This record gives sequence, C-alpha cells and structure tokens, in this order.
Amino acid sequence: MNAVRQTTIGDVVTLSGVGVHSGKEARLSLAPAPADTGILFHRTDSSQSVRASRQAVRGSDLATVLRDENGPAVSTVEHLLACFAGLGIDNAHVEIDGPEVPILDGSAGEFVAAIDDVGVVEIAAPRRYLRVLKTIRVETETGFGELSPYDAGFRLEVEIDFAHAAIGRQRYAATLSPDVFRKELAAARTFGFVADVERLWQAGYALGASLDNTICLDTNGVLNTTGLRFADEFVRHKAMDAVGDLAISGLPLMARFRSYKGGHKLNFAVVDALLSDRSAYEIVEAKLPARRSVRGNVGLVDVAVPAYAPEL
Repeated sequence: MNAVRQTTIGDVVTLSGVGVHSGKEARLSLAPAPADTGILFHRTDSSQSVRASRQAVRGSDLATVLRDENGPAVSTVEHLLACFAGLGIDNAHVEIDGPEVPILDGSAGEFVAAIDDVGVVEIAAPRRYLRVLKTIRVETETGFGELSPYDAGFRLEVEIDFAHAAIGRQRYAATLSPDVFRKELAAARTFGFVADVERLWQAGYALGASLDNTICLDTNGVLNTTGLRFADEFVRHKAMDAVGDLAISGLPLMARFRSYKGGHKLNFAVVDALLSDRSAYEIVEAKLPARRSVRGNVGLVDVAVPAYAPEL
C-alpha cells in the first residue's frame, strides 16, 4: 500500500440500486479526478458537493453520513470509501442522484468489480500519508478502538463478539493491500438480526434491507438460502467497514488499527481523537522517484497538509 504516486480510476463507471436505510433508488457514477482532489461527492439532484473528510461527518450510528454546511447529506458511504482505500485510490469524483449510496449486494464487491473493469491509474504527483506517531485509544462500555504506529503500511486487527451461535467471537487480522482487500474483505456482506427489524423500521432505518443485500439472522441461524461467503464473514465485514470509516481521515494511513466490539461510531471516534491531537500524527510525502527508506517501503518527507487532509 506504500505507493509513491497518487492514483485515480481509469474511466467513468456507473452503478445503481436501492439504499439499505432509505429504501430509495439512486444512480451512482464514479469518475477520474486530478491530484489532491480526494474523494469528492456531488449530489446531482441539488448541485451540492461534499468531500469525504472528518469535518463532513454528520452521523455515524448505523452508517457514515457526510454533509457540508450548505448541502444535503450523502449517507452509507463506508463501503464505497472502503473500496477506494482498499484499492489504493486517492482521487475520484462520485456523482449520486439520491441521498444514499446504493447498498448493492451488501458488500464492496460490486464497486471493486466496476473499478477493476477500468483500472487504477497513477497520477504524476507524490502520494501523501498520515503516519501515526503514538497510540490513540477510545474505549466504550463494551469495547475499544485504537490506532498505533506501524510504518509497514496499514494493518487491521478487528475482533467481534456477538451472543449468537452463528457468530460468537471472531477475529480478523491482515496488513492491507489491494489483493488482500479484493480476496478477503470486499465480498463480505452487512448483517442484521430479525429481532431488531421493527425497531429499525420505526426509527427510519433498514427500509431497503432484504435477503439480497443483508445477511439476516434469527434465533436459529442465517436465513439466507445461499449461506455465508466466508466462515467468518461477519468479522470480515466489520473489518471492511473499518477500512471505509477510517478513510475519513483524508489520507492513506500508516498505522495499526485494533478494535474490539467496534462499529461506525467507534471507528469515527478513533479518527476524531487522532486528528484532535496534532502530536499524534504527521503528514509525510513519498519522494519521486522512490527510494528505500529505513522507516518504510518508500522514501518519505514531511510536507504541509493539503486542503482535503486533516487540519493542522
């Protein structure tokens, strides 16, 4: 993941589908973007734009919601952001004609397939990284999330524990790369419990959820006739979510992320805590041409923070 140059996608791709929470159809187009753009969302039904950043997060309970001060929200962005981060894509324009990114099959797999059709393209600009310098930890009553120094790239160590026989306690650990993301995380689907459906509907959530886009569990087990894609698909999905949620930091991370019984809200709290402590991170830039560094896989230098990255 320690690429030297920034990247974007090779051409425009379009997908459409229903939002898992809103139940509304939306058409989504992904397009190439120049260096230092970041991931920029455009609501075509309102002519408003919002960049994926810590400052734009307006909700993180059951999904990550982005909105700037003047524009409408774009919700459930985490699977798409996970795809960009997992494939090492720094810059893209995302056009959407509705309030929520389509859930598709409940995973990031269709996003990956669409982008793989057009490829990932290097841009003649150095890539910037957010290097974590000290451990930042956020605890809840039942779990925790933390980022700590790790100069070999971005490492995930995610553990979950559900009082359900089909899930139980599961752990996933890997140092992220595009191949790892494609093979081990992208296809893992979101999941939910029949016992929670009425409560979620009453709160305005899960209106578009179905067996086509969600692993559904009752007291006896998994209801989907197709079964699971991985024996530990539940923790793999939580790890994929974490990749997307942490992408809100604005730059690719050089860090180790650990969590126990985490979720969107905790993931964002960790990013927020990190970026609130200026002594906890630094922005580094890959040198062109690349040379080997004793602190990582590429030559890195300290740089000023670009406009879309964490604020100083």
